[in-house]
Amino acid sequence: MAQLHNRVSRRELKERMLQDNTPRTTISFYCYFRIDEPALLRDTLYKDLLAIGVLGRIYLAEEGINAQISVPTASLDAFRQYLYSIKPLDGLRLNIAVDDDGKSFFVLDIKVRKKIVADGITDPDFNMENKGRYVNAARMNSLLEDPETVVIDMRNHYEYEVGHFQNAIEVPSDTFREQLPMAADMMKDKREKNIIMYCTGGIRCEKASAYMLHKGFKNVFHLEGGIINYARQAKELGLQPKFIGKNFVFDDRLGERITDDVIATCHQCGKPADTHTNCLNEGCHLLFIQCEECAATYEGCCSKECLDTIHLPAERRKELRKGVDKGQNIFNKSRFRKKTGTL
Repeated sequence: MAQLHNRVSRRELKERMLQDNTPRTTISFYCYFRIDEPALLRDTLYKDLLAIGVLGRIYLAEEGINAQISVPTASLDAFRQYLYSIKPLDGLRLNIAVDDDGKSFFVLDIKVRKKIVADGITDPDFNMENKGRYVNAARMNSLLEDPETVVIDMRNHYEYEVGHFQNAIEVPSDTFREQLPMAADMMKDKREKNIIMYCTGGIRCEKASAYMLHKGFKNVFHLEGGIINYARQAKELGLQPKFIGKNFVFDDRLGERITDDVIATCHQCGKPADTHTNCLNEGCHLLFIQCEECAATYEGCCSKECLDTIHLPAERRKELRKGVDKGQNIFNKSRFRKKTGTL
C-alpha cells in the first residue's frame, strides 16, 4: 500500500530543500465544487502528487479545493495534465508566483476540513454559485479610476500592512469569518456603488462577493485570481500597478514584491521595513516585521526575552516549550500587539 503521510522530520525536509537546486515553480489554485468524499480524494491526490514531486499545502472539503504548492519546473506539464484530468478542475486557472525562489514549501500536506475557507456562514440559503463578477487587471485599474468604486481588502491586518491597493478599505479583523459581516455592515450605506473585493489568490474575495450579494448588494465584483494574478497580468500587459508594496503569501517566502514601495515599518525600531519573519525562539515563533538592523541585534527574535531563550541549553529550551503549540503564532500577530504595544 502506498504511503499516504510524510514520515520524515520537517527539519530534515527543510534542510533537504535548502540544499536542493532543482528548479521549482510555486503555484496556487482553488475551485469551489462539490466533493462527495473528500477523504478519498485526499488519499488519491497525496499518492499521485507525491509521485510528480509536488510539495505544499492542500485543503479539501465538500465545498472544494484550496492549494498552495511547489512543482518541479520540469514536471509542470505532467502536473497540469494530471490536475486537468479531474473533470471539475479541467482548464482551471493556476496562479504562478511572481517573485519565486523555488523554496516556498518543503513537505506535502493534504488535509480534509469542514470548509476550504472558514467563513462562519450557517444560512442554508447561501449559495456560492451566486457570486460577484470577475474583473481582470485592466478592468480593475479602470474601476479604480471611478470615484463611485469602493475597493475592499478581504485579507488579515498583517497582509494589508505591507501592501494593498490604492484607497483600499481594510476590514479590521483577524479572521475572515469576522470580516464578512463587518464588511456588509461597513458598506450598508453604499449599496448602489461598485464594490470590488480582493484577496491574495481569489478564494476569499470570491466567497466574500457571494456573501455580499446574499446580503442584498447589487454591483459586486471580485478580482480574478487575486493579487497574484493581478500582478502577473499587469506585468504582461505593461499596466501601471495600482497595488502598492508587497503581497503577503502563506509559505516560507512570506511575501512577493509587487512594487518597490515599502509602506510598513519594523515592529521593533519603527524604521521602514516590510520583511515578515517568524521569531527564531521555537517556543514563540511569532510572525512580525523586522528590519535588517534589528534582525542582527535580536538574532531573528521578536524580543529580548526570546533572544535570551535561544541561548539557553537545548534541554532547558525543550522544557520551556513543553505543552506549547509552537506553530500557533506563525500567521498571528495579535499576541505581539498585546505583548509589546507596538502594533
